[in-house]
Amino acid sequence: MLPRLNRLFAADGKCFNVAIDHGFFGESSFLSGIENMQSAVQTVVAAMPDVVQLSVGQARHLQTLRGRKPALALRSDVANVYGSSLPNMLFSEMLESPVEQAVRLDAACIVVNLLMLPNQPELHRACVQNILKLKPLCEQLAMPMMVEPLVMQNNSSRGGYMVDGTLEKILPLVRQAVELGADIIKADPCDNPLEYHKVIEIASGIPVLVRGGGRVSDQEILERTSVLMQQGASGIVYGRNVIQHPRPSGITKALMAIVHDGASPSDALEMI
Repeated sequence: MLPRLNRLFAADGKCFNVAIDHGFFGESSFLSGIENMQSAVQTVVAAMPDVVQLSVGQARHLQTLRGRKPALALRSDVANVYGSSLPNMLFSEMLESPVEQAVRLDAACIVVNLLMLPNQPELHRACVQNILKLKPLCEQLAMPMMVEPLVMQNNSSRGGYMVDGTLEKILPLVRQAVELGADIIKADPCDNPLEYHKVIEIASGIPVLVRGGGRVSDQEILERTSVLMQQGASGIVYGRNVIQHPRPSGITKALMAIVHDGASPSDALEMI
């Protein structure tokens, strides 16, 4: 498992993963910036983040490229929870033979959700069952498992996929992901980034990557990232703040400078 982990994390132990797997979830609003996946992947790869996160149907756009390129994080599950209103029946379904597919695609890790939606315990149960099935399969083939413990707001308030930054909700879900066997955690930011060291502590030594959430200004995302890294995060997983940016290559380089070089937000801003 260590060789694959070493492909995800640079020599400094840090990681910037650009998530471009949003089309997997069937929401039209998620397609902004990734209508042409070949172009989107090539643009991100040119900026050389550590990892690109893709679905099984789109991984080819990364893995057919020649030469030096980011590692692949392969999305293993699909859910229908991201619209402005929830459907009558929710699901979180995992790929068939997910780890074998990850191996065939030369992925460096596999990614699975641990979703917490208001008043939806059956969805949470489905995610737990997915992880319980996935963990032994990952162990058999030495495939790192990245778990995403995501605390989400009520869809009717601001639409789907919105972060609930309440620390008291994030902490137990992160700890549950660790207890279920996560090798890497991708977690929500909390409302006060200066408290994020509590998330790092609750993860018990498992590296924590912070997700970016919805699109915000350059200044906000750079300042938040700087604080989170200072709080002990091992890196970030950003999607819309990269792929929906007018200069995705520039924002990637700026964020890489913060994650790996400790650049100040003002210095990073100039790189865009």
